Amino acid sequence: MGIRFIIMVNKQGQTRLAQYYEYLTIEERRALEGEIVRKCLSRNDNQCSFVEHRNYKIVYRRYASLFFMVGVDNEENELAILEFIHLLVETMDRHFGNVCELDIMFHLEKVHFMLEEMVMNGCIVETSKPNILTPVQLIDKTS
Repeated sequence: MGIRFIIMVNKQGQTRLAQYYEYLTIEERRALEGEIVRKCLSRNDNQCSFVEHRNYKIVYRRYASLFFMVGVDNEENELAILEFIHLLVETMDRHFGNVCELDIMFHLEKVHFMLEEMVMNGCIVETSKPNILTPVQLIDKTS
């Protein structure tokens, strides 16, 4: 299993989305998120986007006011995960039109659905934007 978790936070460190692919208790998740958010948000723009924390490698990227953080195994390819983060943002951009923090807050179920189309059990299974968005658009049509 490659991806362990995906977290989206704003610049103030408030979690906007968290998806885990391994079991952690609520207390463990809260502690892990707090540690990772403090570590990543304290870094400046000149530092690389990879951080080792506990037994994870954290790959993160900032888009506007949101930080996308992905926790992976130590042997996972960091550049591939950066591309995955970019694909996720581009997919959300295509659906929402220049995605922002409010889009994620008010359409959290759609963002989770996109993630479920892209990642299964910690493995990236879909990278085609049309294939990811087709089920989401079908849900929009029926509601």
